[in-house]
This record gives sequence, structure tokens and C-alpha cells, in this order.
Amino acid sequence: MASLQSPRAPGARPPEPPTGSPSTRRRIPLRTSSAWPRFAVRRLTSLVAIFAALLVVSFLIVQLIPGDPAVGIAGANADLADIQRVRSELGLDRPLWPRFLDHVSAVLTGDLGTSFMYRQPVQTIIWNRLPFTATIATIAMLAVLLISVPLGMLIGVLTRGGRRKWLDVAFGLLTGFLDSIPGYIMASFLVVMFALGIGLLPLFPPAYTPRFGAASFVLPVAAIAIGPICTISRVVRRETAVVLDTDYMRTARGWRLPALRRHLRWALPNLLTTTLTLSGLILTGMIGGAIIIESVFALPGLGSGIIKAILDRDYPVIQGMVLVIGMIAALVNLGVDILLGLIDPRTLGGPHVSA
Repeated sequence: MASLQSPRAPGARPPEPPTGSPSTRRRIPLRTSSAWPRFAVRRLTSLVAIFAALLVVSFLIVQLIPGDPAVGIAGANADLADIQRVRSELGLDRPLWPRFLDHVSAVLTGDLGTSFMYRQPVQTIIWNRLPFTATIATIAMLAVLLISVPLGMLIGVLTRGGRRKWLDVAFGLLTGFLDSIPGYIMASFLVVMFALGIGLLPLFPPAYTPRFGAASFVLPVAAIAIGPICTISRVVRRETAVVLDTDYMRTARGWRLPALRRHLRWALPNLLTTTLTLSGLILTGMIGGAIIIESVFALPGLGSGIIKAILDRDYPVIQGMVLVIGMIAALVNLGVDILLGLIDPRTLGGPHVSA
């Protein structure tokens, strides 16, 4: 604080506070450009491992589904010979290991198989349903980041140093309560309140397509995003309180720098690292939540598609959708890691940083 009391020439511009905590400032990035290739190799290896695990899991999980898909396809009045013929046509009478090797070989060539029920390529079924899931999930993720970070930072600034204790308590109680509500219950409540109750928002449009209108996405997106918004905003509020109490932020306040400049230029980048690390896990989990929400709103997306495939015991569709949904989640996590690397190169890992 001695620098705050030292005399300055009239009109002299104060030095800018350093970014990061004191322990952070001692770690100087070195050879940052060489860290990206290592990061790419490491993440590519991770993606290959995830893809291989999904191949195994997606194939084995269908073996745990009770029942025989050949019975449903052959019909209720089919005899044993008809069921056996259908099983032979579907390849279900073959040993497990050769079927797995054929499955892996087909996937590696871009062939996800043919649906048992619809006799259509699985790629076609997934491609027809993917736009609905992708649209809702993308809007929900953007809403979570664009709402939770400013909201948490605003509450953290307003309650800094124990001020406005009532606001801090109210914010914690409200976000904790909303975050504790399961997604399907939240979706049902939103439907009853805003669609069936006051009729403010549409529920089941006659042609539910991404071109129908923004109002069609409000309820599904809200049902998916409310919980993650509450979780991440509480994390941001806590991180904001920690960052605002650091020496460099006190120095910035001592130099009478504008509040907006202090918060956006120095506070925000330093609290985003922890926030985005947690957000990557939450955003990945939102993809699984979208599957349940799609069933509540009867949306023709991947979520309702995989549930119907499970009920029909349509093995190729289940395997293809599990593989696609799993890889989408892995790519979302990769995108968060890349964003973290751009904000703070130290998160790339490796010997490019030193203490």
C-alpha cells in the first residue's frame, strides 16, 4: 500500500494493477506457443479413448435390455419359426464377439447400421432429430453463460465486504431452492404455469421446427437452464468475492479507477478460470437433461428418439444415438478447455509455465 501514498506528478497516469493474485503473478508463462501442440495431442488422445469407450458401452448396454427385439418385429401372432427367422435376418443369432467386431468396423467406416423397426439407416434417423436437440441445447448453454456470469458477478459486487446481507441470503436461498428442483418437475411446473395456466407461451405447436418461432423454445430452454444458472451464478458470486478482496483489486480501488473497468478488465478474467472449469461439467450434464426435457415437451429430438428406441428394443438406433450424444458431450467439454486455454494459458498444462 506504500505505492498508494507516494506522491505523483499532477496529471500523471496511475500504473495499472497487475492481474492475478500474488501467487499467480509469480508464475510467468514460458513457451506458450509450444503448449498448444501438446494440448492438442493430449486432448486428441482423450477423444479417441472416449470414442473407444463409447463403442464398447453402446454395444454392451443393449445386451442388458430385457426382451427380444425379434419378438416385437415378428408380431404378436408369430410362431417360433418366424421369430427365429427374424433373429437370423437381424444377426441376433450370431455370437457376441463377431457382432461387436462387425459393429466397430461399420462405425469406423461411417455406417451406424440400419434400424430394426424402420428399416432406415441410423444416420438418417439421427440427422432428422439432431437439429431439435442441437438448437435447444445450444440456446440453453448460451443462456446459462450469458445469465449466470453477470448475475453472480453483480451479486458479488453488491454484497462485497458483508454489505447488503439480506441480498446475499435471499440470493442463496432462491438459487438453492430452484437448483434443488429436478428438471422434469421444473418442466411440468412451467407447462402448467405459462402454457396451460395463463397461456403466455406455446406448448405443443402444430409443426415444431426450429423455424416455428422463438417462443416455442422458451419453456424447454428454461426447464434445462434454470438449474445450471443457479449453480454457476453461486460459484461466480463466491469467486467474485474472493477476487475483489485481493491486493491488486484494492490497489485498483485506491487509484480510483472506474468500477466498470476494474470489474471487467481485472476481476472477470481472474474469476472465469474456476467458473468455466465447473461450467464444462455442468454444460455436459445439460445434454443428458435435455433428453428428459424433450420427453416432457414431446419434442422429436435425440432424447425422445433414444427413449422410443429403448422401448422398441431397436439396438442399432440405441447404439448410434448413445455414441453421438456421448461424442457431443466430449466435444462440448473440449470447447470449454480450449476457451480456458485462451483465457489463461496456464490451464494448458505442461512445462510451459514456471513458478
